[in-house]
Amino acid sequence: MGPNLTMSASSSKAATTKIVYILYLVGIVMPILTIIGLVMAYINMDDSEEWLQSHYRFQIRTFWIGLLFSTISSLLTLIIIGWPLLIATGLWFIIRCVKGLKFLDQQQTHPNAVTWMTD
Repeated sequence: MGPNLTMSASSSKAATTKIVYILYLVGIVMPILTIIGLVMAYINMDDSEEWLQSHYRFQIRTFWIGLLFSTISSLLTLIIIGWPLLIATGLWFIIRCVKGLKFLDQQQTHPNAVTWMTD
């Protein structure tokens, strides 16, 4: 009974991590969901296994870096260059979430959780 309970708790934590990625992606059209995902990542990071902590770290960084890029891009829309930068930021955000989901589905630690780019 012990190993099944541990496996169940681990899969539950992985499911929570996946929900954060999904909230981020849906948050592109409903931004409040991204904030809910951020809060969930902060709450669950410390009491998760190491491989899941790397995903939470990646999700938290994705939010804050994305917010920085979005803010700068929004300010630059006044001089036109911001519009393509906003599109690039959205694509960057989507790529990071999809790559994170890929590593999560393979039950792997995120290899570059602290990078600014999508590697």
